[in-house]
Amino acid sequence: MEIATHTTPLAEKRAGGALWSLPIARWPIARCLLPTAFCLLPTALRLLPSAFCLPAAATQGVTLTARIVLVNRAAPRKPVDNSNAVVWLTPVGSATSHAAGIEGDPVHPRLRLLQQHKRFQPHVLVVPVGSIVDFPNLDPFFHNVFSLFEGKRFDLGLYEAGTTQRVKFDRPGVCYIFCNIHPEMSAVVVVVKTNYYAISDRKGKVAIPSVPPGRYLLDLWYERSLPGALKAFPKEVTVSEAGDSIGTIRLVESGELMPSHKNKYGRDYDKSTPAGPLYEQP
Repeated sequence: MEIATHTTPLAEKRAGGALWSLPIARWPIARCLLPTAFCLLPTALRLLPSAFCLPAAATQGVTLTARIVLVNRAAPRKPVDNSNAVVWLTPVGSATSHAAGIEGDPVHPRLRLLQQHKRFQPHVLVVPVGSIVDFPNLDPFFHNVFSLFEGKRFDLGLYEAGTTQRVKFDRPGVCYIFCNIHPEMSAVVVVVKTNYYAISDRKGKVAIPSVPPGRYLLDLWYERSLPGALKAFPKEVTVSEAGDSIGTIRLVESGELMPSHKNKYGRDYDKSTPAGPLYEQP
């Protein structure tokens, strides 16, 4: 059967006359339905965003804020640096459904813990479980990064200037990291089983973005906290659009970092380490 493709003058005058000239437009049922479809199109376009978009609070969550205040009883008048306190939220109850996709996602941003000027930078790093951290050596001499304490245990061995080693942190915990050549070098990697975390700044401000409303376990870690000062954590908190702050958290600090540590062999550091451009004795 041959279908005519010519158009009538009336069809040419209609808006969208080109569409009327299509072969299917010559069929009676199509000629009846096409005008109705064109009339409904503006309404459909207006309803489309509401059909696929959720409220902003449901998709983006809220930014949960807090303030960390460190108290040094030995020097109460001394200015206090309130930075490097780690705060994180672990979903419980209905909040776990919001976070399931995030925690189950194996893709994490590549993170770096620099070795430069015989220091680790930053000193404190927080990563989700499964993250890979690069340890680039930016010094003009060897380093030997290791961790034999809580959390991930590893020994990267000697590696020279300009090279990078990497570690996958596949279990939660607090990893104290050192260099087997330079005893003054130390860092901490806090591995958490959540994507809701933050580190306080010098003023103690903490902001955890994109937290869906729900119930969470609030946990806290601080390197200088006194033994027993963190016994109140974790504790349950509820996040909502109206309740987007957990207020002020006060911590009594000891004023000291982790006490002197041994090398990776469990012995004191050898002060007779050869000096020179390769090792650069401290």
